[in-house]
Amino acid sequence: MRIGVPTEIKDNEYRVGMTPSGAGVLASDGHEVFVQAGAGNGSGFSDDEYKAAGAKILADGDAVYEAAEMIVKVKEPIEADLKRLKDGQLLFTYLHLAPVPDLTKALLEKNIVGIAYETITDERKRTLPLLTPMSEVAGRMSVHVGAYYLHKPLGGRGVLLGGVPGVLPGDVVIIGGGVVGTNAAKMAAGLGARVTILDNNLDRLRQLDDIFLGTGVQTVASNPAHIADAVRHADVLIGGVLIPGAAAPKLVTRQMIRDMKKGSVIVDVAIDQGGCVETAHATTHSNPVYDVDGVTHYCVANMPGAVPRTSTIALTNATLPYTRKIAAGGFSKAIEDPGLAEGVNVYKGAITYKAVAESQGREYVPLADTVA
Repeated sequence: MRIGVPTEIKDNEYRVGMTPSGAGVLASDGHEVFVQAGAGNGSGFSDDEYKAAGAKILADGDAVYEAAEMIVKVKEPIEADLKRLKDGQLLFTYLHLAPVPDLTKALLEKNIVGIAYETITDERKRTLPLLTPMSEVAGRMSVHVGAYYLHKPLGGRGVLLGGVPGVLPGDVVIIGGGVVGTNAAKMAAGLGARVTILDNNLDRLRQLDDIFLGTGVQTVASNPAHIADAVRHADVLIGGVLIPGAAAPKLVTRQMIRDMKKGSVIVDVAIDQGGCVETAHATTHSNPVYDVDGVTHYCVANMPGAVPRTSTIALTNATLPYTRKIAAGGFSKAIEDPGLAEGVNVYKGAITYKAVAESQGREYVPLADTVA
C-alpha cells in the first residue's frame, strides 16, 4: 500500500502521524511510505531519519495526498487538508466528528473512508487503545496547566497546589474517572493537592479507591448535586468525561461556574468532543485561555501537541499495529477485526458510527450494510 504522512497544519500542532521507526516497519513490510518534507521536525525527527528508515520524502502536502492511498495523520483535517483529500481516499487519524457537522459533511461529500483512532476498541470493546496514550498525556498535562494558570500574574488565585507546611494545599476536582481522570489524579496527588474524582460508575470508583487509598484522593458518585458541591470548592477543575464517539454531556453548568472561586481554573480535556463544561469552547495553543465570571478556562483541543516528542512516540506505539493491518490486507480484510471496524466513522458517503449520527441528527448506516 502507498501510505502518506503529511505535515500537521492545525494551530501549533507539532506532532506527526508516524515516527521514523514506524515508517521503517511499514517499509520492511513492503509498503511505500511518503513523508512530507519537514513533517517530523516539530517532534524532533529529521527527514534524514525517515529516509534512512526507507520512507520517501516529498516536497509538499499536495504531493503526499496525491501519491497515497491511505493518509495517516494525528488531527482531524482542516480546510487545506480537505481540499487535498482525494475522492474515496482512506484517512486514518483522530476525527472527533460528533461536535463538527461541517467536517462530517465534507468527508461524506468526498466519499472518504474515515477511520477514527478514538473509536477503535479492543476485541472485547472494553477499552480504546488508540485514544488511551493521548488521554494519558492530556490527563497528566492538565494538572501542570491548572497549576500554572493559578499563578496570580496570569489571573489565578495565587494558590500553590501542593501548599507548604502550615498552609493547606489546593483542591483539584476531576470529573470522570477514566484514563484522563486517573492520570490527572496521579499528578495532582503527586504534587500534594487534595483531589476529588467524580464518576457515575460505582465499580470504577471502587477501582480508583483501591489505587489511591491513603493518598488523599477522594472518590464521589457523580450527580448534579455532588458536582455542584465539588466545583464550588475547586481551585482547579478538570473535565475528563468521555462517551466514545459522541458529544460530551454538559455536566458543569453556567450557574456552577458563577459559584466557583474567583481566579480558579478549568481545564476541559473533553473539548475534543465538545467539552463537558457549559461555558467551554475550543481554544488553541496560540490563545489558550479566556475568562468567564472570573474563572480561567483552558480548552485547547490538541493539548498533547505541546509535548510532541513524547506524544508522537506514544501514538505510533499504539497506531502502528493497526496501520500494518490495514496496509497488509486492505480495508475489507482489516475490518474483519471487530475492534478496528468500530473505528470506521464514515464510509463512502455514509455515517457508520451510531453516536456520531445521533449527535448530528443524521442517518446512521451500519458498516456491514455499506460494504456488503
